[in-house]
Amino acid sequence: MTESIYKVIELVGTSNSSWEEAAKNAVERAGKSLRDLRIAEVSTLDMKVENNKVVAFRARIKVSFKFEE
Repeated sequence: MTESIYKVIELVGTSNSSWEEAAKNAVERAGKSLRDLRIAEVSTLDMKVENNKVVAFRARIKVSFKFEE
């Protein structure tokens, strides 16, 4: 088995409808510029509030991908 190294970055995804959609948006956008995504871990969930109403959901995630030399 070949040994591998993975890099982990932190991203924040947003959505007007849900935390799940916010996390999904972050992973899918990262996939457009990073190759070989492996794991996405949700670390924090929060909401943007304006005039006492929730206007956006945010998911902070950690994404790992294979490090290439």
